[in-house]
Amino acid sequence: MTPAALRSRLETYTADSMRGRLTGSEDHRRATRYIAEELRRAGLRPAGDNGSFLQRVPLFVTTLDTANSVLSAAGSTLQPYRDYLPRYQGPRSRSMDGVALVYAGIWGSSTLLRGIDVRGKVVLVSTPTENASVVKVQAQNRFAESAGIVLANFELMEPALRQGLASSPMQLDGPEATGQELPAYVHISRATAARLLGLGNLDDAQPGREGSALRGSPRFKKVSVESYNVVAILPGSDPRLRDEYVAVGAHSDHVGTSDPVDRDSLRAFQLELRRKQLTASGSAPSIEASIRVNMDSIRRVHPKPRLDSIYNGADDDGSGSMAVLELARAMATERNRPKRSMLFVWHTGEELGLFGSEYYTDNPTVPREQIVAQINIDMIGRGGRGEEVNGGPNYLQLIGSRRLSTQLGDVVEEVSRSRRYNWAFDYQYDAIGHPEQFYCRSDHYSYARYGIPVVFMTTGGHADYHQVTDEVEFLDFRKLSRVTHFAHDLARALGDRQERPLVDKPRPNPRGNCVQ
Repeated sequence: MTPAALRSRLETYTADSMRGRLTGSEDHRRATRYIAEELRRAGLRPAGDNGSFLQRVPLFVTTLDTANSVLSAAGSTLQPYRDYLPRYQGPRSRSMDGVALVYAGIWGSSTLLRGIDVRGKVVLVSTPTENASVVKVQAQNRFAESAGIVLANFELMEPALRQGLASSPMQLDGPEATGQELPAYVHISRATAARLLGLGNLDDAQPGREGSALRGSPRFKKVSVESYNVVAILPGSDPRLRDEYVAVGAHSDHVGTSDPVDRDSLRAFQLELRRKQLTASGSAPSIEASIRVNMDSIRRVHPKPRLDSIYNGADDDGSGSMAVLELARAMATERNRPKRSMLFVWHTGEELGLFGSEYYTDNPTVPREQIVAQINIDMIGRGGRGEEVNGGPNYLQLIGSRRLSTQLGDVVEEVSRSRRYNWAFDYQYDAIGHPEQFYCRSDHYSYARYGIPVVFMTTGGHADYHQVTDEVEFLDFRKLSRVTHFAHDLARALGDRQERPLVDKPRPNPRGNCVQ
């Protein structure tokens, strides 16, 4: 758990060759295999599927079923993504094949149809050419009883937006939804919309005008994505307590790659943005608009732009992942093991919605009621001056430590005092209703929803968060080592206590929405 050991780990784990460890990619699977192999070498016990360290997490994306999604308008066949853009509406999307079509008007206008005028019909909507944006959920709410929603704004959308909407977000698989049906939803061009209405120009259309029915309806299919949690156990030393577990976790994924950007100018901008965020008031757009960066000094050192396209994620969450790996290796080599067993989990899919931790806590490989506490470690390599308000060598944020168990919060504070860490704990982001919603945004909540006491430790945000500049060179390895040792000592203290932390606060609904 030394600075040198952690640096060595991170130089491997967050190298460019890992290409940002995007959830479900071969690069991310290679990263999880690295963790599993290191656990095997350290002598920990596999606790994944079929005697392995890996637990398959059933993720999927949806893709257009082109063989069954032929769409035609006014006798002309439309090619997906060239002539129209279909949107996935879930497994109970309504069919619009041959359904009567009505023009509802211009989005945002006072004469836009709704209710009984569109019930059971396919609704055709145009947009102002200068502002073609329509919020999908708002359109669904207004035309909730329609069979389909057709927006005549395909060619008005930016190519990058069309590309983004054409891709399906990754999801956690499970039982098919049985909730309400949703109308089909597609984008077409203004010219195609005019043909459907029998007009030469869409601007001549009036609300209520009926048109030719579309033939066909978009159909989608699931495509499985291969992704894994990594799970290991260090058996406890006490016959009475070894069937209970202290869980320690981090997330192993990051956000992949992007188009190349000039890393030096990007970082200069982000550093100034972070400084203004910490010291100034005002909206984010106004703060960004006020930034002016002089690149002269940077260009003297780096005359040519240094292009970078890889989100290495050295701090998010390379720092936490490798800290947990070093912590596990250290405990496995100690002469006296903790009395309780240690459960180490590297979760997949945190960046996309806590998918790995949700799946693990729904499908644990140890009895869930025997997990006495969970320590979540995410982004623990920064938190210096200028990165967080009151940042510095002793700065550490804590979230959730007293939300379910007062005793757990007391143990965290006691370990800091008794082991002479003397952390300056920052609890501001744990405040009820805090707008950042950090209590709901990392893997600890998947455990907390089942009434398992949790503590989330992080050194906080910084200019390189979710940027290609989140790299090893900007980490504070001395601090990273201290936080890792502290997490080790806290896990050890929880493992050796005679009693598990008492849950003395209300438990959430495991299937309800998280409340900050």
